[in-house]
Amino acid sequence: MSLTDKAIARIRELIQSGELLPGAKLPPEQQLASDLGLSRNLMREAVKALVVARVLEIRRGDGTYVTSLEPALLLESLGSAVELLRGDTLLELTEVRRLFEPIATGLAAGRVTEENLTEIRYHLDAMTRASDDVELLNEHDAAFHRAVIASAGNSTLATLLEGISSRTVRARVWRGLVDDKAGDRTIAEHRAIYNALVARDRALAEAVALIHVSTTEQWLREHVEQEGPPGGAGSRP
Repeated sequence: MSLTDKAIARIRELIQSGELLPGAKLPPEQQLASDLGLSRNLMREAVKALVVARVLEIRRGDGTYVTSLEPALLLESLGSAVELLRGDTLLELTEVRRLFEPIATGLAAGRVTEENLTEIRYHLDAMTRASDDVELLNEHDAAFHRAVIASAGNSTLATLLEGISSRTVRARVWRGLVDDKAGDRTIAEHRAIYNALVARDRALAEAVALIHVSTTEQWLREHVEQEGPPGGAGSRP
């Protein structure tokens, strides 16, 4: 470990041990550096790195604070990293989605509210009306899945699934589906997910979500093999 890494680890230990709670203000730089046996320069570098990681935030004129440490904040950069993945790693991400999303959809079936269902239905209807408009299909497809996963009430799972999505590849898949006349079938898969949620049937919700993710994965796998790796990662039609 570099000296900066060690400094970062020392501050993280304070947070993990509960000495610094979410929202807590850090002691003045000189005091904290002295308490941890670090130079002020190392302390500054460590703080900068933890600010980038969204663990700390600097409030100008006030001091440095621990953030809320919420999953949506700490895992926010996942999507940016995913966008850089290509080839076989892209296909690995679709496998991860196949593992997580059916389970999340099953959880949603047991927890979904009428308000959630209204939002999900809105995006399903919008997808149906969009027909061959790839941009609109892409937009409402993403919102449909986001609303379904949000219904599960697990913010960590929602953030992870959002992170492995990619607008670039999702749009590319939709364009291919429309060109291949498979768009109607894919919208029907979304409708099956919605109907399972309405029925509050967890097993059915998991099953139809698995079918949907698997068919999308198969499409993507075939096209990656035929055309080479696309410029992005993740998919979520």
